[in-house]
Amino acid sequence: MAEESILPLAAVLVSALAVFLIVASYRYPNVREGWSVLAALVKFGIVVSMLPGVMEGTVYEWSLSNALGVEFLAGIDFVLRADPLGMLFALLASFLWIFTSFYAAGYMRGLDEHAQTRFFASFAASLSTALGIAFAGNLVTIFLFYELLSLVTYPLVAHNEDDEARIAGRKYLAYTFFGGGVFLLAGTVLTYWLTSGIDPAGEGTLAFETGGIELLADAAAAEPVFAQAAFFLLIAGFGVKAAVMPLHSWLADAMVAPTPVSGLLHAVAVVKSGAFGVARVILDVFGPGLIHDLPLSVPGVGEVGLNVPVAILAAFTLTAASIIALRKDHLKRRLAFSTTAQLSYIVLGLSILHPFAILGALFHIPAHAFGKLTLFFCAGAVHVETHTDYVSEMAGIGKRMPLTMSAFAIGAAGMAGMPLIAGFVSKFYMLIGSGTVGGGYWIFSTALIVSGVLNIAYLWPVVYTAFFESEDRHDAKPLLEFPPGGKRESYFAADDTVATDGGSRIDDDDDDDVTDTDADGADGEETGTDDADGEDDDTDDQHAPSGQPRPVDEVEGETEAKGVGTPLESDEESDDADDYEYAVDQYPSDADVPGGHGTEASHADTHEDHADDHHDHGDHHHGGPPAGGWKRHSPFSESTWLMIAPISVIAAGAIMLGIVPDYAVFLELATYIVESVFGVESFDELGGLSLADAMEVSRE
Repeated sequence: MAEESILPLAAVLVSALAVFLIVASYRYPNVREGWSVLAALVKFGIVVSMLPGVMEGTVYEWSLSNALGVEFLAGIDFVLRADPLGMLFALLASFLWIFTSFYAAGYMRGLDEHAQTRFFASFAASLSTALGIAFAGNLVTIFLFYELLSLVTYPLVAHNEDDEARIAGRKYLAYTFFGGGVFLLAGTVLTYWLTSGIDPAGEGTLAFETGGIELLADAAAAEPVFAQAAFFLLIAGFGVKAAVMPLHSWLADAMVAPTPVSGLLHAVAVVKSGAFGVARVILDVFGPGLIHDLPLSVPGVGEVGLNVPVAILAAFTLTAASIIALRKDHLKRRLAFSTTAQLSYIVLGLSILHPFAILGALFHIPAHAFGKLTLFFCAGAVHVETHTDYVSEMAGIGKRMPLTMSAFAIGAAGMAGMPLIAGFVSKFYMLIGSGTVGGGYWIFSTALIVSGVLNIAYLWPVVYTAFFESEDRHDAKPLLEFPPGGKRESYFAADDTVATDGGSRIDDDDDDDVTDTDADGADGEETGTDDADGEDDDTDDQHAPSGQPRPVDEVEGETEAKGVGTPLESDEESDDADDYEYAVDQYPSDADVPGGHGTEASHADTHEDHADDHHDHGDHHHGGPPAGGWKRHSPFSESTWLMIAPISVIAAGAIMLGIVPDYAVFLELATYIVESVFGVESFDELGGLSLADAMEVSRE
């Protein structure tokens, strides 16, 4: 039942209005960030106000033609509608923005970042476009917001304004705006052409319909090849932001952005818009029944449904990305490849088409968001307080940041699918769904299990080295720092004579024969020789305090950017987080003018000075434990409350979604979506059905 309402439009416009208020308040940081928090609260309140009606079958809709009598395009209207699937995405993004607003303030002030007004304005604009994607009522509307999201997030990706950040930003636009946009537009046009050929009036339709567009099903029977092409074009368009291989490489490079951006936009809004778009195509454009029945002829195999190639690609992506993550020493880059893998869980569950798998995929949208946002928040807090970005430098850091690393352990457990955390519930449903289908679908069950093991393999070492190793005595990590299989040297305490890998200390006579290799062990070029103490003769700033060779997280073809391949350093070393001053204490506004007033020239000079400082950190502290080891902190003194509180709340949310999923509105919404798609009154009716039986139910 559709009901005309301005609420979907209001939810989109709230944060758009906040952009102007944030910019207008650039001289007053507290006011500026207050607008961000207020907009987040109002946006969430509007979304929640529609939730009871949506759960009862009401669809809130606002259209340009009905409201203003203006036709957007010939035969196509600009429509915003709050339905169950859109509500799932909108509720998640608006809720998490509240806590990210606080976290972003603490992060940006803690690092004395430049252009904070631009950052918060772009952040608000990104949430506005994300809600536009969630509430889009047809393919044209979602295409517009999908492209706008790429544009308004570019300033966030390129925030550092150095060469690497600009390269990463251009790559981000090339993939998501031009690549993904072209695929999506082509699929949209082809869908309109197909439906217009069936409609008696000659007018096509692009409006989303639960279970699939009826006219498109009829058109597919007449033009199966074009229908197949439209399906794959739409999946490719949304698959770019979902980081499905081989369209994934922009995501890792985009980690050059500040961590709040990596957290909310690259674990929730941007990447989830891609996964959400795939859900729209499978559930509300083509429908599971049509996708399953539309034959695709594969040489040597025969006819398979359109879902099978998508499922195979998703299974490959989640496995390959997990393997790549094993070799990433830079924490944010490791989390980036983890995101690539986790997004493909959603795509895989949707493409299996079984009700249980679809339910698991939909619930994995919030499950992954809570878990991955926790991990990114923790990585950002560690970076702000200790300037440490590499896993190999985090030995013993658990005593410096006990609450942060405990929250990291919770997020890691969720990503690995451990019980009592949200990720377990979603992956359990997907595993049941793939197992119920049987036949060749066993390979997808295997991929889910193998990837779960790999998740443990690349996330557990972070927790282990933080809590169970010390700064002066810790194990070598051959997958990260040395060629595959490791090498003879390892870490030594001052009085050690035996390496942790069973080898012995290098003799002085052999010093000249020992060369350092890069992290990939491919070049074989000499970068320095070991002295009698087992340390490189290069400058001290190339080593962690323990004397270990600094790992180089560099793969051919990847962008090395500050904050991605190079840690952010401080001009002055400090063992105590309290020694760091907030940006707001040093600069009352982005303009940094005496008395709150000044000239454009003074702002330019200040920005130039800051930029110079921003790029000259390389000669100072590189992260890792300071001299004397980590200073022990209590959970509530390790950082500011602006960062500790969001980390604690989001981690607690991940636990709640895992312990009491039946009482979590996200699982209830996901269940209601599946019931609507398959046209049943209760999800229990779908419990014992095979895939063929479930498809028959969906067609009815």
